[in-house]
Amino acid sequence: MPNPTAAMLVIGDEILSGRTRDSNMHFLAGELAKQGIDLIEARVVGDDRAAIIGAVRALSAAADHVFTSGGIGPTHDDITAECIAAAFDTPIGVREDARRLLADHYAATGRELNEARLRMARIPEGATLIDNPVSIAPGFTLKNVHVMAGVPSVFQAMVASVLPTLTGGAPLLSQSLRINRGEGDIAGPLAALAADFPDLSIGSYPFQQDGAYGANIVIRGTDGARIDAAMTRLAQEFEGAL
Repeated sequence: MPNPTAAMLVIGDEILSGRTRDSNMHFLAGELAKQGIDLIEARVVGDDRAAIIGAVRALSAAADHVFTSGGIGPTHDDITAECIAAAFDTPIGVREDARRLLADHYAATGRELNEARLRMARIPEGATLIDNPVSIAPGFTLKNVHVMAGVPSVFQAMVASVLPTLTGGAPLLSQSLRINRGEGDIAGPLAALAADFPDLSIGSYPFQQDGAYGANIVIRGTDGARIDAAMTRLAQEFEGAL
């Protein structure tokens, strides 16, 4: 059986403007690989209602799971929750269990649960809450879309809450080999290797360092024996250039 699939939607003008560097996709990809869930697509959209709704609908139809990051805070530009609700034609409003979490948290820290903070308790009807042990304000899951905060520490905590609830497949394994030849010299043998091992992903990543150049060849797959066999042949092919 093929592994389940996932897509990621990163939301925020600050990502597209270059003001903020996204690290959440890198983290999520690694965690999904361990779980045996294949990340097949990632998109970045700004804080635009139509763009978010369109991307959510497309990714939800294309993948078994969708993970979003960003846009669920207390400010006016945090519109992700209402866009997820709109994408699935679902009502949204302040939900009592989410409100209670926030009320208890702000009471304990001596701060007011004002109207802005109460926005973080707006949850689409029928969604389940995603635990947030870092800053309390929950994410949520609606259908196959898992909606999470953009702050990396909170996003990572939410991923840790969600992944154990998902059925995975075979974890992604990988091995790499450095070859001290240019890609033009190794392209032919690599193409032949890829043809003989169609179940594996074989990538070439060139480098140039201190006057030396070559490529790091990375072989990925779910069958360790097949990866070993491909790496053995690769090493034999370029024995004099390692």
